[in-house]
Amino acid sequence: MLARRIIPCLDVANGRVVKGVHFESLRDAGDPIEQAARYDQEGADELVFLDISASPEERRTTLDMVGRVAESIFIPFTVGGGIRSVPDAGAALRAGADKVAVNTAAVREPALVSRLAESFGSQCVVAAVDARRINGRLVVMVNGGREETPLEAVAWIRQLETLGAGEILLTSMDRDGTGQGYDLPLLSAASSAVSIPIIASGGAGNLEHLAEAFDAGAHGVLAATIFHFQGSSLPEARAYLHSRGFPVRP
Repeated sequence: MLARRIIPCLDVANGRVVKGVHFESLRDAGDPIEQAARYDQEGADELVFLDISASPEERRTTLDMVGRVAESIFIPFTVGGGIRSVPDAGAALRAGADKVAVNTAAVREPALVSRLAESFGSQCVVAAVDARRINGRLVVMVNGGREETPLEAVAWIRQLETLGAGEILLTSMDRDGTGQGYDLPLLSAASSAVSIPIIASGGAGNLEHLAEAFDAGAHGVLAATIFHFQGSSLPEARAYLHSRGFPVRP
């Protein structure tokens, strides 16, 4: 059985880690380099760095910040936000990323996912999907959650697997920042639809929520609020999940 992963997330805007609710009302959560180093020392399995203002501002990822974070950690490191092409992805990987995450650019040009997989290997390609429930449908949102698309989330996730994505970073915009737990029906539907790993994102408020996501089929749990603000440490999370019988790294 694959080990389950606990993955802190750094949403970065204007050089600072931020966290909001439903992608809005952002509040400061510290310095990216300091936070990355802390999570590395606490034993995170991976780290995700999302330049959340890159797509709305139509600019590329802040590679200087990516390089400084990469120098401060020794764990696998995913970078997203503003990756629009194979050269963009290559630049992020050269700056120190182990994987790149694409969202808006993949919706605009699905063939980009295949080109990235062919260039760097599927293991480097994370397809990020932001989903929101609108009139009973699970709709894919892009441009930092600002723009609705015609895509249905689970169908799009199936297509992303076919295109060559190595894993799916699935965020529930409805649950983001609420602390009410992950969208378990969404996670269950997505994990049942594909064979590649699903990383749950959006809604973790306590350690029980992490366990619920694993029970729903997630291979990894992305969390920000409970680690940034609420005092739960990664060792506590790992010990709790181990006590529940999940195969987490010691």
